[in-house]
Amino acid sequence: MSRSYRKKDIPDRWQDYNAVGKRLKGTRFIAFKVPLKQTLTRMLPSSDVFGPWELLDALKKDNQELGLIIDLTFTTRYYKLQDVPQSLMVIKILTAGHEVPNDNTILSFKCAVHKFLRDNKDNDKLIGVHCTHGLNRTGYLICRYLIDMDGMDPAEAVELFNSSRGHAIERQNYLEDLYYGPKRSNEGIEESQQEPQRGQAVHRPAFTPSDSRTDTQASFSGPGYHRLHLSGPKYRSDPYYPQHAHLPRPPLLAHPPLGIPPSTSLHPYRWTPPHSDNRSRHQSPPDPQWPPSFALQDRGGAPLPLLPHYFPNWTSVPNGDRSAKGQSRSTVRHPDTQIPRYSQGHRANTYDRY
Repeated sequence: MSRSYRKKDIPDRWQDYNAVGKRLKGTRFIAFKVPLKQTLTRMLPSSDVFGPWELLDALKKDNQELGLIIDLTFTTRYYKLQDVPQSLMVIKILTAGHEVPNDNTILSFKCAVHKFLRDNKDNDKLIGVHCTHGLNRTGYLICRYLIDMDGMDPAEAVELFNSSRGHAIERQNYLEDLYYGPKRSNEGIEESQQEPQRGQAVHRPAFTPSDSRTDTQASFSGPGYHRLHLSGPKYRSDPYYPQHAHLPRPPLLAHPPLGIPPSTSLHPYRWTPPHSDNRSRHQSPPDPQWPPSFALQDRGGAPLPLLPHYFPNWTSVPNGDRSAKGQSRSTVRHPDTQIPRYSQGHRANTYDRY
């Protein structure tokens, strides 16, 4: 595990210490390192995971029951009441590390222990104490209580703690104060300074940690991860990105005739009579503007013959007499005169036939 990761999530050297010690003989104390919430231990091997629920499991194996947790860490990021089972009570006493606790901190610790022992005379529930590693601050305050309240010899108290915890107190300033420092006053110990709070976790988290960190890291490099998580918009533009089978594809549309803009919808055979009030309830699409070259081609692609030109000047004079009147043959035609065969039925608008 990289040092940067441990500094961010797991306390430094946290995995180097035993999770839970043994009950201090003749007392109600038991020491352990800080239990971590699930979000901090999900990357750890299952053998290294230690949280509030694992704490209960460890005590259950030794036929011990925990009634109170005294948290001495100087932060709230390791766990919250939402991570603690409802069967446990928690008291938070902020205690700075690396320095001997002041008299107010010592008195707060004595008050919490004294009140719990007074309220739990009829049972044998334990008082769990922890700091980060469950060693220096934890050992100092437990030994200070045994020395000041029970009159135990300092050397005996330190030896009892070290043998029960499985690790020896490391801070020399703590040891020197226990061996040679004065006893602290017990005045005001009957006054309750802080009430314990009950845990709020009803059920154990369903998350099961991986057996190794490599298994967790491999889950981010497998093909399933990319298939499930890399489906954003930028991947949909990939021509090789798999399409979903349940999404229908649009039907293929016929290409418009040559010379017609693709966006123009062609309806050459549709004719809609006008509405009685000149307002159609459903507006029909406008007639397409076909180029003249398309209108002069039949279905075979051959150009159509040019149609005769008609003029609005009609006359009753026969064609033979038209020259006598000084009129042009190309501009006047009798309505009864037979028109060429190919132009019968033709009008100026050739859409009626095609």
